[in-house]
Formats: sequence, C-alpha cells, structure tokens
Amino acid sequence: MNRPTSLPKPFDLARPIIGAPMAGGPSTPELVAAVTNAGGLGFLAGGYKTPQQLADQVTATRKLTVGPFGVNLFVVAANDADEEELDAYRRELQYDADRYGVEVGAQKWDDDMWTGKLEVINDLRPDVVSFTFNCPEADVLTTLNRSGIHTAVTVTSSAEAQTAAERGARTLIVQGPHAGGHRATFDPAAEPGTEPLPDLIRSISATLNLPIIAGGGISTRHEVQEILDTGAAAVQLGTALLLADEAGTNAAHRAALRDPAFTETKITWAFTGRPARGLRNRFMDEHDRRCPAYPQIHYITAPLRAAALANNDQQALHLWAGTGYRNARTGPVADIIADLIP
Repeated sequence: MNRPTSLPKPFDLARPIIGAPMAGGPSTPELVAAVTNAGGLGFLAGGYKTPQQLADQVTATRKLTVGPFGVNLFVVAANDADEEELDAYRRELQYDADRYGVEVGAQKWDDDMWTGKLEVINDLRPDVVSFTFNCPEADVLTTLNRSGIHTAVTVTSSAEAQTAAERGARTLIVQGPHAGGHRATFDPAAEPGTEPLPDLIRSISATLNLPIIAGGGISTRHEVQEILDTGAAAVQLGTALLLADEAGTNAAHRAALRDPAFTETKITWAFTGRPARGLRNRFMDEHDRRCPAYPQIHYITAPLRAAALANNDQQALHLWAGTGYRNARTGPVADIIADLIP
C-alpha cells in the first residue's frame, strides 16, 4: 500500500491503525492489547475512571502486550452552566426517572480527577497520552514531552489544531464529523464542524508540519486508503471495533448496532451536555435540546442511563456510533484490522 510521506510519522507501526479510546466500557485492556498485537496502537480510555482504576488497566494491558499503547484523558474546562436551565432539564427528565423508579441525578461539576490521572501517567509512563475535549496548558504537555511520553491532542478544526501545536502537542488526532461518541470540539456550545475529514486533514497539514492521526466514520478498506492518501500517518478506528470479541461493549449496545430498526445516527447534547453522535432513539428525540453543560448533564442523566441498561431499554441509552456503524463486524480484533489493512 503506497502512502504519501509528506507528513512526519509519530510511531513505527506495522499497520497504520489506532484503536480509538472509547470511555464507558468498550476499551478494555484486552481490546487495547489486541490492537497493538495486530500491528497498530491501542488506547485505554481514562475518562470516568478513578486514578486507581486507570492504573490497574495500564498494568493489566502491559501483561497482555509487549508493544506500545496509549492512554486518553479528558480535559474538562470550567463552564458557566445556567442553573435554571439545568433545573428545568431535571424536571423534564422526571417522567423518564419515574418510568424506572429512580431519581434524576444531581448536577455537579468536577475535572474527572485530572491531577490524580496525570500522576498515574507520570508514574506508569504509557508510550502515548492523548487528550480530548480541550487542550492542556503548555506546561503539562512540555513536562510529558520532556519525560519521553509522546503527547497527542484531539482536534476538530484548524483553529484547534493551531492551539494544540502552539502548546506543544507532538501529534494531532483529527476527528471528522462522522465520528461516533463525543465530538472533541473544545467549545461544547459550538455547532460541531461539518468539513469532510479529508478536507480537514489537508487544511491542517497545509499550515502545520505535525503527524496526523485521523478518524471519524472510517469503516471500510476504501475509506482507510482515502484517509491515508491525504498524508495521515494512521487512521483511528472506534465504531469499527465496538463488536470485536475483545471489546467491553454492553449487550444492549451490541444488539442495537445490528438491529435494522435503528436506521440513522444523530448528534445530541441530551445525554452528557457535550455533542455526541449515536444511534437515533426516543431519548434523543424527546430531549432535543442543546444545554452545553458537561459534566453536569452527564451526572443528571447517569441514573437514567444505568436504569435503561438494566432494563435493556435501547430507546433510552446512549448508543454511541459513527456513521459507518453498519459495517461493524464481529470477530477477533486481528481479523477486523486485517480486513481493513491487509
């Protein structure tokens, strides 16, 4: 497979595949190690975990592979959430809570245990650490770079890429509009960008000479080749791995990805207060409001989502998926990757 070499390559990989970090369960140590063992680079998802849970997963992954892998962290910025709007949303959700006999969650803000997780990164030293939702300050990236931990920042626009480069990111993870799960957009109140991924890569690489990993809706061999032809060093796969044997994707999510009753994906703020793409369902449609308050809304809806999962109610679950979800297949990670990169 011939690929352009105009952009630098951050890693020496047998296959230019990155396993996207998928918080909430799918990115198990087994999945991460399987991606690395197949010649790519797997990523643990640090979001929502305690520092100890993250440390345990890093240790578990190291027992499953001798190859490189990364850890992803959320960069949670303070926000000026409208308390009246949050209270109104909690009242709106009361009907859903009554359906399951649970209480609507309390609204609160935290930084996802940022300091503790950085300590884990510095202590256990994974090969790569990536960041999403925003860009860390320059001193954080500088410290990690100097210690030999490769840094990457997820961006969705040329302006975000410029910020990441100026602060010292060694690699850019460019997320296109068709990506499943949370958009990495720095400003959760902004309308997510719609520039096609190949165009976005070219726009960023025209002004910045940094390695680019690109993802978002990539699900076929042709799409992989199209992205590599832009000069991207590697493609990042998320939804394509959700049905893998090694993934921790819950049973309701797995079933929905293969259920013809789900016919499209949609961007929603309703589950967490950040824009995210998932299989369109009743909850998205009934609560079609934009309240950019993360993580407050994440905590408000958490008991409802847990109850929906316990009741196998796919119409009230956050079924994250990119636009290429129909091409997701079951089987070992090694076979899925071999289908995309021979």
